[in-house]
Amino acid sequence: MNLSEIKDVLRGADVTPSKKLGQNFLCDANVARWIVEQLEPKAHDTVVEVGPGTGALTEHLVGRVKKIILVEFDARLAEHLTKKFADEPTVEVNHFDGARFDVRNLYKHAPIKFLGNLPYSAGGAIMRNFMKTPTPVVRAVLMLQKEFIDRIVATHDIKDYGVLSLRMQSEWDSKPVKTVPPEAFHPRPLIDSTVMTCVPVAKDRFPVYDKRLFDELIRRGFSQRRKQVKKQLPETADWAEIAPTIGLKETVRAEAISLDQWIEITRAFDDHPLKDLPQSDEEIFDVVDENDEVLRQENRKVVHAENLIHRAVHVLVFNKRKEVLLQKRSMLKDNFPGLWDSSAAGHLNAGEDYDTCAVRELEEELGIKAEVQKISTLPPSENTGWEHIGLYVARHDGALRYPCSEVEHTVSFGMDQLNEWIEAKPEDFAPGFLECWKVFSEKFNNYGE
Repeated sequence: MNLSEIKDVLRGADVTPSKKLGQNFLCDANVARWIVEQLEPKAHDTVVEVGPGTGALTEHLVGRVKKIILVEFDARLAEHLTKKFADEPTVEVNHFDGARFDVRNLYKHAPIKFLGNLPYSAGGAIMRNFMKTPTPVVRAVLMLQKEFIDRIVATHDIKDYGVLSLRMQSEWDSKPVKTVPPEAFHPRPLIDSTVMTCVPVAKDRFPVYDKRLFDELIRRGFSQRRKQVKKQLPETADWAEIAPTIGLKETVRAEAISLDQWIEITRAFDDHPLKDLPQSDEEIFDVVDENDEVLRQENRKVVHAENLIHRAVHVLVFNKRKEVLLQKRSMLKDNFPGLWDSSAAGHLNAGEDYDTCAVRELEEELGIKAEVQKISTLPPSENTGWEHIGLYVARHDGALRYPCSEVEHTVSFGMDQLNEWIEAKPEDFAPGFLECWKVFSEKFNNYGE
């Protein structure tokens, strides 16, 4: 779309560009086409575009991908887009604030490519909503003010380096690819914009670390930039001992600490007893028969290698909104790494009963002390990993604390959201969880009502 066409659309929609909303509309068709190409659109892709405005980027995507989900905050422009693409079944228009859009609804469409000429006033909040891990987004092409993107890619000892830099660089490889001058927009902003591409960091780029603790520590460290970091970190570890082990002076400031060193600091401050131990081959389990009668004991390695029947529990944790908590399994797990699973699950130790194990696993994996209710049992099968499973439910609305070696992330999903995701992409889930959820759904379709 050129400038004349942009102005016609805005007049027709009765829109006067709002500085408060950061409305600067791209009116250079060549730049728009180039930006869309950086997304590397393919026929099977689902693309989410936030802040589509007049559709200047969208029109270069239509007919090239499987689905386009538009999220537009301005009701008048959302109405315009709905009319413009009324005959395009691949385009879905949502009148919604991009910073508050429910990203959980996108998992069923994953992998997602994310596109946006983001408003200067809310670009950071929108990025955090869509790109904070865990996320279904696998590639992003975004245009924001140049100064903001300079902060994202800044490295230590550079003035722009800070919490935003570390948050983004710990999760995304971001690359500025084009500077767009003010004359490419209507109305013209006072500053240059930058187009940036983002892809997730390689899974083996960093050692496993507690991402929640990492975020807490960098926020503390940069809360007063000119102070020595030792004065702002918690007293749960000895900074004088930690600093030299990662090549830092005890008097260092936050801005002089690299991303890799911040991750090492996080691992040093993580006092969870299971932070480096997702499982042990020497755990002893009861080997049982099809009737759940104990035959003998064997270690974990033998039980799994020989597909011996043994015992386990799965616990589904619900909150007050009737959402069920799922955990994403750590990449260190020996079975189904990186897949989504029950809130908590684990094997019974030799001689342990199901109820005791459910309470223990809930505390060990999530830091939750709560009552559990047994609702069913599942017989051993290939999908359950040859486990007799005791299936439990629990209620919890507070904070969680889980070992990063076992659990990468947790997210609570509405039951309808989860059912749609499972139907669309069952391969995203551990088979044992799917069996448990099937049993739960049959018994308690309206659980919590």
